[in-house]
Formats: sequence, C-alpha cells, structure tokens
Amino acid sequence: MSDPDISVVICAYTEDRWEDTLAAVSSVRAQSRPAVETLLVVDHNPALLDRLTRQYREADGVRVLANAGVRGLSAGRNTGIAASRGAVVAFLDDDAVAERDWLRHLAEGFADPRVMVVGGRVLPVWASGRRPAWFPEEFDWVVGCTYRGLPRGRARVRNVLGGNASFRRTAFDAAGGFATGIGRDGDKRPLGCEETELCIRLSRARPDAILLVDDRAVIHHRVPAAREHFAYFRARSYAEGLSKALVARSVGAGRGLETERRYTTRVLPAGVARGLRDALLARPGGAGRAGAIVAGLLTAAGGYVVGSVRARRTGVTFGATPLVGAAHE
Repeated sequence: MSDPDISVVICAYTEDRWEDTLAAVSSVRAQSRPAVETLLVVDHNPALLDRLTRQYREADGVRVLANAGVRGLSAGRNTGIAASRGAVVAFLDDDAVAERDWLRHLAEGFADPRVMVVGGRVLPVWASGRRPAWFPEEFDWVVGCTYRGLPRGRARVRNVLGGNASFRRTAFDAAGGFATGIGRDGDKRPLGCEETELCIRLSRARPDAILLVDDRAVIHHRVPAAREHFAYFRARSYAEGLSKALVARSVGAGRGLETERRYTTRVLPAGVARGLRDALLARPGGAGRAGAIVAGLLTAAGGYVVGSVRARRTGVTFGATPLVGAAHE
C-alpha cells in the first residue's frame, strides 16, 4: 500500500500558549516525513485567530482556521478533520513537540489496510525540571502522557491518547467525528475520554478495524507547574471518573471499562506495592506514590459514581458527530 498523505491538526485556544503553539507547528514542519499540511484550529478566540493568521500568512503548508462548532476540543478537532485533505489525519497537542521521525513511524502503521488508528508515546516535560517524587507513573494520564501499564513497542489497543494520534480518513466515514460534551472545553473542568469513545465507536462500526500504538512515534508534552500539584491530580482524577461514566453510558460498560478493569486490578496494585517497597527502603517518594495511587483510584471511582447517576437522570448519550464539508482526496 502506498505511503498515505498525512494532515496534522493542532487545536489551540489561548494566547498563554503562544510559544508552545509555535514550537508545535515548527516540530511538524521539521519532520523527516513531511505532512501534506498543518491545520491550526482556534477555539473561539478571535485575538488568537488573528495573531496566528498573521504569523503564518506566508507559511507554505500551514492553514489557520476558526473552530466551526461549539466551544471545545472535540469540535475543534472535527473542524480540522472536515477541512483536511490527507488520507490520514494526525493530532498533536498545542503544548507538545514531536520528535523528527514522529510522522514516519505513524505512517508505517498504515501499511496494513486494516489499520484505522495509530497512536504514539507521550513523554512529560515537567515545568520544575523533574517528576515530583510523589507522582506515580501509573497516573501520567493525569497530565496527558503515556502511563505505566500501557503496552510497549507496537501493539493493538482499545484506544489511543488523543494528543498523539492518527486516524485513517475512512475511520471518520465509518464512525463520524469526536463527540462533543465529553472532552475539554477551554479552562473548564479537565474532562477527557473523547478519543476513547470515538475509538470504541469505530470498533463497533468496523469490527475488522485494527487500532495500534507505536511507542517509537514520540512527542514531548509540557506539564505546567500548576499540574504538578496534588490539587490538580485530584481534580483530574475526579474528572476522569465523570468522563468514563459518560463513555460507559454511550458505548456500554463492557467496552467502556474493559481496559480500566485490568488497570485497576493489576497495574495499580503493583504500583502500590512498588511504592511501599521503596518506602521501606527509604527511597524518596515511595509512600507518597502509594498514597497517590490509592487516592487517585478512589477519587476517580467517586467521579464515576456521580457521573453515572447524573447520566441516568439526564438520559444523556453521545454518538457520531457529522463532519460537514469534509474534503476527500
């Protein structure tokens, strides 16, 4: 199968990340395997839209667009998908930079026509310069990064991380776009799971679809200082529980929670045991990591219960989001 053209979508919403956004675009333009285009989608911020439009007015292969849907990351991504022209659409966070061979490794996964999705590895770049001693690797998803317990190498997965992911265009034809109402909306509660819901929906629409993660496709994701504190850890864990409840409501608890069952029954207990062992050996942070794992699990479980009750009361469900005006090759 021929090497697919790849469009890269970067969603931005705040001028506070100006330098990060420029760095993200630069990392795409420096790829060893070039993208056919880079689309910067601005989420209801006219000042940022104008500033980025002026910044890239003369840049070949970079287009700046306004989010054509409701406020939030999902609608921004859907805007990028609809405007893109590549056979594959890749997503990069606006506060991340991709390694030089990122797109090359993502593209290699699509050599098999059954592969619909390829994700990569997301490494944290801590604002303080190092991982907080108490912060467990099992919870790196809290800061949008690859966490302990995910498969290594190239492996089949249920879903990929949205900040480092690529989808064959026909995946959106089969399943629709990202569902709004699940993921992030600017600086509001740090919800997530929109990519999980889409991946599960895709697998239902295309039972033969293969979803892969290739940890050679690496990006480096900036973790601001505010997210290195336990208050954010707790808030994000609670929000994850709320989000998982919405996903389970949409696609069923069987598919919506199958990966989480293994994570909570195997990965997290092993993490607690490592933390307690390190504490007994007087290694820094061991007790803190064990405690954070327990606290994070209980907080996420609480969010799931609250989210489940709310979902039953409101009857909310999520499904395919039409991609109006999608440009196909």
